[in-house]
Amino acid sequence: MDRKRGSDWRSGLKQLYDSVVEEPIPESFKDLLSKLDDKPK
Repeated sequence: MDRKRGSDWRSGLKQLYDSVVEEPIPESFKDLLSKLDDKPK
């Protein structure tokens, strides 16, 4: 693999990762986390 293609691949992967990190947490997942936190141990 040449350097240009490797650089493009890494750049695309970083853009995908950044877009996922910026997404808000869905309410259903927040509710699940809350229920797990409230569950007696």
